[in-house]
Amino acid sequence: MNGYRMGYVERSSILHRLDGLSKLLFLLLYLAAVIITERVAGFLLLAAVLLLCARLGEVPYRTVVGGLWQLRFFFLLIFLMNFSFFDAEHAFFSWWIFSFSREGLFFGAKMVVRVICAVAAGNLFTAVTTPVAMTGAMETLLHPLQWIGVPTRDVAMILGVAIQFVPLFLREADTIKMAQTARGAPFTSRKLTERIGCVLPLVIPVFLSAFKRADELACAMEARGYVRKKGRLPLRKRTFYKADFLCVCGGAALCILAILVF
Repeated sequence: MNGYRMGYVERSSILHRLDGLSKLLFLLLYLAAVIITERVAGFLLLAAVLLLCARLGEVPYRTVVGGLWQLRFFFLLIFLMNFSFFDAEHAFFSWWIFSFSREGLFFGAKMVVRVICAVAAGNLFTAVTTPVAMTGAMETLLHPLQWIGVPTRDVAMILGVAIQFVPLFLREADTIKMAQTARGAPFTSRKLTERIGCVLPLVIPVFLSAFKRADELACAMEARGYVRKKGRLPLRKRTFYKADFLCVCGGAALCILAILVF
């Protein structure tokens, strides 16, 4: 198994005690700052803030950044797509629809850094927020959509369940991969064709497991009397403390700095 843990990490830190809505708002403001930032100093500041939050949340750093290595080919794809398709006036090499330039190189690197920051921030959010608090925060944030007929409570529940299923599926995929490797599957082969041929036998069991767990969850909810309520539902009351306001203000300050300075 991997040397890190995904999902909720039970602690009694200040971040764990914050309201789920304040943490969700900070995450959205942080992601906005990541998108707005253009300078290297800004990305360093955002990385420092993320590491500070992990420290305050008593979350191991490998929980925040441990899964990034598994996405290395995805990051490489993002970099190459932005590097090769960036429309620049002074390209040092062009062929067919591809155009390689210095501007494209920097733009591709910035896009990769942005995705890395976003993934790491999402890992930290799920590590310090319980599934119930996460679902409640999304429901409150989506509440105004009820006026146009969106079932916000159902949408929030679906999103919360989907987020919690991600680390479970990753662990199952890792277990299946180790079992198939023990049976001789060439996952570590240097030949790309052999490694690609191992993907299908890995993906199919994971999808079958996902459908099975979804069916089990639906049966469990039905057995416990879950009924979808129609019509507009009242907004759940939330209590914001000083730390929650400071959390949201911190996220807003990052956005302001990204706009004015970085």
